[in-house]
Amino acid sequence: MIPTKWFVRPEEATDAAQIESLQAEAFGPGRFVRTAFQMREGVPHCPKLSFVGLSGRELAGSVRMTPIYIGAAPAYLLGPLTVAPAYKNQGLGRLLLKTAVEEAGKASETAILLVGDAAYYGPYGFQPVSYGSITMPGPVDPARLLIACLKGANQPAGKAFARRFWP
Repeated sequence: MIPTKWFVRPEEATDAAQIESLQAEAFGPGRFVRTAFQMREGVPHCPKLSFVGLSGRELAGSVRMTPIYIGAAPAYLLGPLTVAPAYKNQGLGRLLLKTAVEEAGKASETAILLVGDAAYYGPYGFQPVSYGSITMPGPVDPARLLIACLKGANQPAGKAFARRFWP
């Protein structure tokens, strides 16, 4: 059954176990060795910019935003963006992505970084990072390192290192 309408709301603490199950199913145990997952480890995601999508009462997908620094500038690392297999290719992932980016803009955030497919994320303002201008603390395919500069911000000039946020 394809829902005619999704309900998107901010993530709540009670959603954590279901989100973990979605991520485990979508990305498997290998997710923990990926650079983006390692950057998020031990750093709480931002509840005001993390969302879940519901189909009726069922949690069907989620997106999280984790605070990071790009050089000295605060930014966010988007992900994981996860949709349950039964709801893939029905628009929920795109709706969650759009919601997270729009809310970050409303909150006057300046940049969102992610590792992903440019064709999927491009329509939401993400563009490839200028080669070598931002590095991550581990291996990342440079063609998949994308950034959305919000509120008229520009990509960092020179070389910047994306690193974990320590509150």
